[in-house]
Amino acid sequence: MSRHQKRLSAPKSWNIQRKTQTFVVKSAPGPHSESKSIPLLVALRDMLKLANSSKEVKRILHDGSVMVDGNIVRDSRFPVGLFDVITIPKTDTSYRVLLDRKQRLMLRKVTDSGIKLYRINNKTNVKGGATQLNLHDGSNIISDEFSYRTSDSVLVSIPERKVLQHLVYKPGNLALITGGAHSGELATIKEIKKVRSSMPNMVSLQSTYDFETVEDYVFVIGKSTPEMELPDEKGDVID
Repeated sequence: MSRHQKRLSAPKSWNIQRKTQTFVVKSAPGPHSESKSIPLLVALRDMLKLANSSKEVKRILHDGSVMVDGNIVRDSRFPVGLFDVITIPKTDTSYRVLLDRKQRLMLRKVTDSGIKLYRINNKTNVKGGATQLNLHDGSNIISDEFSYRTSDSVLVSIPERKVLQHLVYKPGNLALITGGAHSGELATIKEIKKVRSSMPNMVSLQSTYDFETVEDYVFVIGKSTPEMELPDEKGDVID
């Protein structure tokens, strides 16, 4: 695998200028896949404009001045992805990683930096009879509850990683679409269509109009309103 990344061939989720320079920093292995994350250096320099060069970003990180999900991160190539919270304690500001309508990752300022939503992609039984929840960012949470199901979401405190709320994947709940033509849209789940074949399950949703998407793109974020701040592209908070 190449250690280099050209700007022109960077994942389309990276909201960066493509023709200013030849190369851009490549994501390190981490909690998110390369196609669904951006390196922390790119987030701080190219998106937040907090530095003019990679050298300045590395100096900021070396000083322990940046936290991701409540933990200090010093690796400039660390991948940040959907719903991660980047906090800069010295300026008392926090930014949440969100999606725009073009499937690009964006950063929006928030005040509720102590919580994060996770989608349960899978779950397994572990020694002692507990349940391990395998989450969308590759991390895990051990729970004694058995009510969690795949595609449900959990609201978790960070960095303690304590489950605060369980959001069930079912009709009537509010979801964020994380892929496809409706990426970045908020919609209410109308119907979950189980497909008895190798094809993915489909979900019917309703916003200002009705549409369908595959189940993997549906991320439950609340009942009637989002359980965390979701600023729109203008920076206004959706409530």
